[in-house]
Amino acid sequence: MSLKSERRGIHVDQSELLCKKGCGYYGNPGWQGFCSKCWREEYQKARQKQIQEDWELAERLQREEEEAYASTQHPQGAQSLTFSKFEEKKSNEKLRKVTTVKKFFGASSRAGSKKVLAGKLREVQEAKAASPISRQVSIETDRVSKDFFEFLKAYHKPGQEIYKQCKLFLEAMHHKRDLSIEEQSEYTQDFYQSVADKLHARWKVSPEKVEMAMDQIEKYIMTRLYKYVFCPETTEDEKKDLAVQKRIRALHWVTLQMLCVPVNEEIPEVSDVVVKAITDIIEMDSKRVPRDKLACITSCSKHIFTAIRTTKNEPASADDFLPTLIYIVLKGNPPRLQSNIQYITRFCNPSRLMTGEDGYYFTNLCCAVAFIEKLDAQSLNLSQEDFDRYMSGQASPKRQEPEDWSADMCVGVRQMYRNLDLLSQLNERQERIVTEAKKLEQDLIDWTDGVAKEVQEIVEKYPLEIKPPNPALAAIDSENVENDKLPPPLQPQVYAG
Repeated sequence: MSLKSERRGIHVDQSELLCKKGCGYYGNPGWQGFCSKCWREEYQKARQKQIQEDWELAERLQREEEEAYASTQHPQGAQSLTFSKFEEKKSNEKLRKVTTVKKFFGASSRAGSKKVLAGKLREVQEAKAASPISRQVSIETDRVSKDFFEFLKAYHKPGQEIYKQCKLFLEAMHHKRDLSIEEQSEYTQDFYQSVADKLHARWKVSPEKVEMAMDQIEKYIMTRLYKYVFCPETTEDEKKDLAVQKRIRALHWVTLQMLCVPVNEEIPEVSDVVVKAITDIIEMDSKRVPRDKLACITSCSKHIFTAIRTTKNEPASADDFLPTLIYIVLKGNPPRLQSNIQYITRFCNPSRLMTGEDGYYFTNLCCAVAFIEKLDAQSLNLSQEDFDRYMSGQASPKRQEPEDWSADMCVGVRQMYRNLDLLSQLNERQERIVTEAKKLEQDLIDWTDGVAKEVQEIVEKYPLEIKPPNPALAAIDSENVENDKLPPPLQPQVYAG
């Protein structure tokens, strides 16, 4: 079997990682293969089209109502009164729709200050009675705020404006919690773009400083918004997390050879690097800022390249990286994987996902998860029967044979393989015993049915007849003897001697 055919289910052309619109940036499955820029354009077009269709439908319904009303016959006074009410209702509906559209595209209104103050008061009261975890989060938030203030001092007047814009954005997001997570994500992306454009155009900040400022802005606002926008209850993120976690558990039997992973874990240096890669991908869930989560993915990917390079003694290729990343995800089974991917997709600075190594590694992680969700027998070069048996737990792939062990393998690893081989043999013996027991049970059932059938046939062929009992015979010495022909009884006689 050629190497190409072995990798037919894992190989991904690098051009497939790019935006399908051809802009040259990295695409993302969460954006239907578009980059963040093209996705926002497509989203705005679809949104505008939907709004236009809604307006057209509303106008058509209003015309139909007016025509239906005009066709009715009422007294002039009642007609004038009813028509005034109809016009008032129509105006209110238009005003409500216009307000809704402005609320979606514009910043939140500053009205309702009493409600805002009441909400802040409740937050203060909750903070006083917070749990240790909440207090820890508050400490982290305070630390991030101090770091953000210190960072903005170097920007002078632009720094003051940035801080003001961030406060207004957080206040607006507080009022937009009732909106869908997609709308909140769109509003956040618009804010990123607006601040970046102002830094470039109005304040003439260099690209390097703009990137640093955007990283700090993202860290400041997302530390505060994390508990509201990460895995919200209004989405199916948690359901997807459980599905992926269950899927990865079912694929615990997948080996390095099945995925064509060019990594030799028997080498101590490689084994240590693999453990670090798994640790990084698991640690991603503990981070609150999208950029920090991306940093965990990047660190994991760099460890993967190190493991491949150490094993092959040559630079690693992209074709080697993706199957190894899939193997690391299968071994690590990171918690809330889909929620973390969606969180990064929705609220990360889009420039990081479109270009650079962070965007490249994140796109590969999305491809790895998609591959795991669709993995089948053909992808692993297995028969469908073996794949089904492995997935159901009825069997496991053949382990490494003792004669194939390297001389420098440690004693613990050898003992582990021996134990695994013994468990595999015991499992096979148990399966045979269970099979034979089921067969014996079925034989007993068949024998019982056969005996019962034969007995039934004999009973039907020779039915049992019960005859009445014969009358009882009279005693010989009875006084009521019906037969008079019997001789008289002997009489005793006395003889004189």
